[in-house]
Amino acid sequence: MLEELAAGFPILSCILFLPVLGAVTLWLFDDTDLVRSSTLTITLVELALCVFVLLRFVPESASMQFTERIQWIPALGISYHLGVDGISVLFVGLTAFLTVLVVVYSWDTIRQQVKLYMMCLLALETTTMGVFVSLDLILFFVFWELMLIPSYFLIKLWGGGAERQYAALKFVLYTLFGSVFMLVGIALLNINFNHWASLHHAEYSYSFDLIELLAVPIPLDQQLLIFWLMFMGFAFKAPVFPFHTWLPDALLEGPIGMAVVLAGIKLGTFGLLRFSIPLLPDASKSETVMTVVVILGLCAILYGAWMALVQQDLRRLLAYSSISHLGFVVVGLFALNYQGLQGSLLTMINLGFSTAGLFFIAGFLYSRQQTTQLSAFGGMAKQVPVLATFFLLIGLASIGLPGTNGFVGEFLILLGAFKAKWWFGAVAVLGVIFGAAYFLWYYERSMLGPVGKAVKQTMLDLQPRETVIAVSLSIMILWIGLYPSPFLRIMNGSVQALVDRLNHGTVAALHVGPMERGH
Repeated sequence: MLEELAAGFPILSCILFLPVLGAVTLWLFDDTDLVRSSTLTITLVELALCVFVLLRFVPESASMQFTERIQWIPALGISYHLGVDGISVLFVGLTAFLTVLVVVYSWDTIRQQVKLYMMCLLALETTTMGVFVSLDLILFFVFWELMLIPSYFLIKLWGGGAERQYAALKFVLYTLFGSVFMLVGIALLNINFNHWASLHHAEYSYSFDLIELLAVPIPLDQQLLIFWLMFMGFAFKAPVFPFHTWLPDALLEGPIGMAVVLAGIKLGTFGLLRFSIPLLPDASKSETVMTVVVILGLCAILYGAWMALVQQDLRRLLAYSSISHLGFVVVGLFALNYQGLQGSLLTMINLGFSTAGLFFIAGFLYSRQQTTQLSAFGGMAKQVPVLATFFLLIGLASIGLPGTNGFVGEFLILLGAFKAKWWFGAVAVLGVIFGAAYFLWYYERSMLGPVGKAVKQTMLDLQPRETVIAVSLSIMILWIGLYPSPFLRIMNGSVQALVDRLNHGTVAALHVGPMERGH
C-alpha cells in the first residue's frame, strides 16, 4: 500500500514548491523567533523529502526517475517535465542540506529584516531545485533566471561589504549577459527539432524536452554554433575563467549564506554536464572545443591558485580557491572519458561540503574578530582549538588530502586528464601543489604561532549551532573520503550512458530507458 502510494506521489513537485510556499507563509508571521523556527522546519522537511528520493533512487541506472510531465504550452512544445538521474539527484540532496545549514548559521547572525531574509533564502532554494530537476529547457531557463531575484537581494541587503550593491548588480548583469547567448542556443535546438520533425512526420513539431532532443541528430556545424552559445551562458554562471570577475566581489561583499550557495552549488558546470555535452557530443569532443575549454580550465587552476596564494583576506582567498577548483571540474568534464566525468561530478558535490564549509569557518571567524583579514589573526588555535581543528579538517579536504572527499574527486579528474592527454594532467597536477601551499600557509599564519596583537583576549570557541554545522560537514567529508562507493554507484549509470553517447555521437540516440520511479 505504501509502495503504491509512493509510486504515484509527485515528490519532485513537493520538493520544488515547498520552500516557496513556505516563504509565502512566512509573510503572515510577525514574530521573529517564529519566522526562524518555521524556516528551519520547512528546510528540514525539504531535506527529509530529498533523503527519501536518494534512498529510493535506483543506482547504476541511466534512467530518469521520479518523473512528472504535464503539457504546459503544447503549441510551442513546452512542458512541465521533472525528473532526476545520477547526474542531478545528488545536487538535489546537497541543496537541501546546505540550505538547512545556512538557516542554522543565520539564526543569530542575521538580525535585520529577518523575515525578508528567510523568504529570499527559501525562494532561492526553490529556484535552485528547479534548475536540477527540470528536463524541459524552457522550464530550466525560467528557474535559471528567477534565481537572480533572491540572489540580488541577498547580496545587496544583507552583504557586509561597502561595495555590496555593486557586487549584486555585477553578478546579475554577468549572468543575464550569458543567458542571452544560452537562450539563442536553446532556440536553435528547437529549430533543429522542428526541421527533423517535418522530415519524419513526427507527432510534435516543436520540443524543448531534453529526452526528445537527445533522440534528434544535429549536424556538426550546427552543434558547434549551439555549443559555444550555451557554453557562454554556463561559463558566466560557473564562472569559467576568464568570465570569473564577478565571483570574488560577490563572495566578499555578500552574506555568508549567499557565499555558501554560490561557492558550494556549481550550477554552471552542472549545466554543461546536463545539457551541453549530451545534446552536443560531436561538438564537445571536437579537437578545437576540447582543447580550448580544457586550456581555460587549466588557466583557472593556476590563476586561481596563484591569486589565492597572495590574498590577505580569507574570503577573497576562498573566492580564488573556488575558481581554481572549478578549473579542475572543467578539465575533468572535457577530458570526456569515464574517469574525468565521474571525478568532475563528484568534485562538484564535494565542493558543497569543503568550499562551502570554509566559508562557514570564515563566518565563524568574522563573528569573533569582525573581519577576515589576516592581520586580525595569529595564534588563534590556542584560544579556539575546536574551531581551529575543524578549520584544518575542512581545509585539508579542500586541498585533496587522502581520506577526505576532495582526494577522491581530484584523483579521478587527474586520472581522466592523463588518459585524455598527458599534458592535461601534467599541468593540472601543479594546481594540487599550489592548493596545498596557499591553504597551509594561510592556516599557519592565522591559527598557529604566537597570539597576534589584534586577537581578542577573551574569545569563545565554537558555539552549539556552529558545532552542528562543522560536525555535519565533517561527517560528509569523511564519509565520501573513506567510503565513496554509495555516491559513485548513484552516478555510474548516467556517466556511462553519457560516455556511450560521446562515443556514438547524435546519430545514435542516448539510451535513456523507460521512465521509471525509484524502488
